[in-house]
Parts: sequence; C-alpha cells; structure tokens
Amino acid sequence: MSILKKLQARWKVGSVTQVLLILLTFACTGTTVVYISKPLLQMVFDGGPPPWWGRVLYYIVILPVYNVFLLAFGFLFGQFSFFWAFEKRLLSRITGGPRQQQ
Repeated sequence: MSILKKLQARWKVGSVTQVLLILLTFACTGTTVVYISKPLLQMVFDGGPPPWWGRVLYYIVILPVYNVFLLAFGFLFGQFSFFWAFEKRLLSRITGGPRQQQ
C-alpha cells in the first residue's frame, strides 16, 4: 500500500487527490510561517538578532497564527472541513477537553 493510500485511510478522506491537497496545505502554511518569521523578528527587534526570550515569545505567538494560516489555506484549497475538524481535535488535546471522534 502506498504512503498516500495509508494517509487516505488514516485521515478518512475520499481520494488521493484530497490527501495531496491536505499535504499542499500543510506545506504552504509551514512555508508562509517560516517566510514571515525573519521580517517579523527584525521589525520587533529593530533589525538586530532577537534575544533568546524573543525567540521563545515568537514560538508562543506563532502557534495560533499558524492555525489561522492553516484554516485559511485549507479554505483556499477546498479542505476547510478537514482542517476545522483537525483544529478542534488539536484544541481538545491541548486543553484536555473531551476527545472528539476522528
């Protein structure tokens, strides 16, 4: 069984094309977050290298920003319902709330 078929079964999606769109969404989201990190840190710390606590603060702040980008790219690629369910499961794991069915 191919990797794409395994992901299709694990994520319970209808087609391999949908798996590819989900992977593309993750790739675009990650690339966007990495792309905005350097200009954002330079803007906040006046062009110099950020102190260690600046990096820590960045990683704390970027988590919700990443999730917003994930939903936005999911919408653009027609996979919003998958990523909305994904976000709800992630939030329930973080908060310790009731676990949702996958």
